[in-house]
Amino acid sequence: MDISRILKEYDRKNLKIATIGSHSALDICDGATEEGIKSVIFAQKGREKPYAYYKKTKIGNYERGCVDEILLLDKFKDILNFREELIKENAIIVPNRALTSYLLIDEVEKFDVLFFGNRYMLRMEERTEKENYYSLLEKANLPEPKKIESPENIDKLCMIKLPHAKKRLERGFFSAASYEEYIKKSEKWIKEGIITKEDLYNARIEEYIIGPVFNLNFFYSPFFGLELLGVDYRFESSLDGHVRLPAKQQLTIAGTQEYPEYTVCGHANATLRESLLEKVFMMGEKFVEVSKKFYDPGIIGPFCLQTCVDKDLNFFIYDVAPRIGGGTNIHMNVGAPYGNTMWRKPMSTGRRIAVEIKYAAEIDELKKVVT
Repeated sequence: MDISRILKEYDRKNLKIATIGSHSALDICDGATEEGIKSVIFAQKGREKPYAYYKKTKIGNYERGCVDEILLLDKFKDILNFREELIKENAIIVPNRALTSYLLIDEVEKFDVLFFGNRYMLRMEERTEKENYYSLLEKANLPEPKKIESPENIDKLCMIKLPHAKKRLERGFFSAASYEEYIKKSEKWIKEGIITKEDLYNARIEEYIIGPVFNLNFFYSPFFGLELLGVDYRFESSLDGHVRLPAKQQLTIAGTQEYPEYTVCGHANATLRESLLEKVFMMGEKFVEVSKKFYDPGIIGPFCLQTCVDKDLNFFIYDVAPRIGGGTNIHMNVGAPYGNTMWRKPMSTGRRIAVEIKYAAEIDELKKVVT
């Protein structure tokens, strides 16, 4: 598509930031507000309440909220009908995971409006694609958990990664330390309708890294280079409920409660010991370089490397988000520790996106940050 043609129609002094009302939308809107850019939320009917609560209002001298405009859709996919309005309003879409979950990736790539970042990297997040983030990690020689080619080869604790049968956007992950355990758990979950045989056949099996989980929230700017903004870890249901129980009580759990599920339901802030930051930046730099080689012009804006750290303090990347991560709402308004340190003011991922758009518009280089 001809991005330069669309850009010519934009008033760079009156830009808007638009996003799908889910995932990390509040962070995006809060960041836009901090930088004086108006925000637009495309919300699905019945799921608009959080954004209605945070819609901008003024009572006397008190200003509240961060969302300028809410557009209600019957289905998220209906955003495709708003091409002319988006261009007329000088809006730039900031993609989050909800966008690629509710729209087909082909629709996202062909939707000829401005996207912040490299929209063509969003496809690599789909594990079913031939070229995905696993192949990119391999090409960059970045550390990842060892892949187990067949269930029969399971000889240590492994994670079996596949979608939930009913909640398709959630995980149907389970762990197994042997082929026998794999068969026992998978048969039970298939019977209970948590996973399907077809998804199990296509599942990825990888060695389980025993250690804490850290989501590394990076930002790459064609003007300022690579930045680490913040680190988060997540809460998963029902896994976190299981691990809070005493060992003897865990052994008594039976029925549908026996095996934990891995549905992400929240996030918390974290920092790393400084001796680990060198490894973190090396991973970020490698990812940026390999993205330029295989996804021209490469990663732009926020991306997240989801990692585990083993007993020897080695990082293993088990997932990649080539867009704003799911845990960035923890930094709204107060900023992210490493981003604050770099910019000397509260700098969340949402605000960092707005800063980039604002700066690119000021120097007439928006073409370097949109696709």
